[in-house]
Amino acid sequence: MSDVTAASAWASVKGRATVNLSILFSELPLLERPAAAAALGFTAAELWWPFGTESTPGEAELDQLRKAFSDAGVRLTGLNFLDDLSVGAKGTASVPAESDRFRENIPVAVALAESLGAGALNAIYGNRVPDATAAEQDELALENLTRAAQAAHAIGAVLLIEALNRNDAPDYPLHTAAAAVEVVDRINAATGLGNAKFLLDLYHLAVNGEDLEAVIDTHADKVGHVQIADFPGRNEPGTGTLDLAGLLDRLTAAGYTGPIGLEYKPASGVSADSFEWLPRELRAAQAG
Repeated sequence: MSDVTAASAWASVKGRATVNLSILFSELPLLERPAAAAALGFTAAELWWPFGTESTPGEAELDQLRKAFSDAGVRLTGLNFLDDLSVGAKGTASVPAESDRFRENIPVAVALAESLGAGALNAIYGNRVPDATAAEQDELALENLTRAAQAAHAIGAVLLIEALNRNDAPDYPLHTAAAAVEVVDRINAATGLGNAKFLLDLYHLAVNGEDLEAVIDTHADKVGHVQIADFPGRNEPGTGTLDLAGLLDRLTAAGYTGPIGLEYKPASGVSADSFEWLPRELRAAQAG
């Protein structure tokens, strides 16, 4: 594909690309990743919770991360609350044993997001656990996510709720767009703020066999963030079977104009080699 053709195909990404630095550039130390992304023309990035199982990292660690972003001239667009994804827990919001740590993390994550300009915080719901019923976990999640939504609202941010794929997260209860949107609606009803939104990850929903066009047509008005990877493989666009450019055009036509997160694994294992699909002139994000 020529640069002209690629620029036309991916026009809907212009000014909206944000690189997920937890999965891309992971061959580098975390503090080197913002500069690596900037060197390739990106000006915005997102992160899973970057401090492992630490719910309240020290100020020195937080300042180092802030400096890495500011020195690189990269704005943070999205941040996960404490998620413990590194140990396969798939979030903490609904897990009784992790509830205190989730609550401790809320002000820390919100302050970090605000300091780096992020307008979205993602709360991974948490797996079902044997020592609590589904109803008990859902009640706890609503309480915790209400707190998170209120804290996010205080800095003008949205709270994101995401569906994950059942292969990687079989014990995670939100496997469909409808299930995630139902949680979004519950949070908004509880807070009255309207700042809970659906994180539409096209890869996860593709793994689960959802009709992606129908999801867009049905739920576009609830979408607060989008993430992409091709299917199968979770690699860069063009390595699988999804018409990601067409799906993003459809989202844009449906009214979604927010960030588009590049949350994929580079097929070659080298992140810098995985962006040929997106011409450099389309990589920089609009400010704000």
